[in-house]
Amino acid sequence: MRADTPGPTLIYDGECGLCNQAVDLLRRWDREQVLRIVPFQDEAAVARFGIALPALAAAMHLVFPDGRVYAGADAAPELLRLLPGKRWLAPWFRVPGVMPLARRAYAWIAARRRCLVRGVPPR
Repeated sequence: MRADTPGPTLIYDGECGLCNQAVDLLRRWDREQVLRIVPFQDEAAVARFGIALPALAAAMHLVFPDGRVYAGADAAPELLRLLPGKRWLAPWFRVPGVMPLARRAYAWIAARRRCLVRGVPPR
């Protein structure tokens, strides 16, 4: 993240192989380094957001400096809007039916994320 401008923070499960793979992809896409990415296991880094640990363990959270918070699938279009090469994907989430489907898919994956990626050690 650029030191001169506070940006949005993505909080994720740093012990989840699938989550780590997704974060690696986001870091590659975030060429301008607009995101601050921290695992929820870093208690000192996430304490200031005031989000309960069970919520952080259940889904990724995208927190903006102005206090807006998006969790789970609702964070996806917001993340895409932040990434210059991926902004064109965000409007697809406004197509009728896409967000409900994305939320169901996210919940299904989140509930099974520990078994979906075997052999991927946590960092």
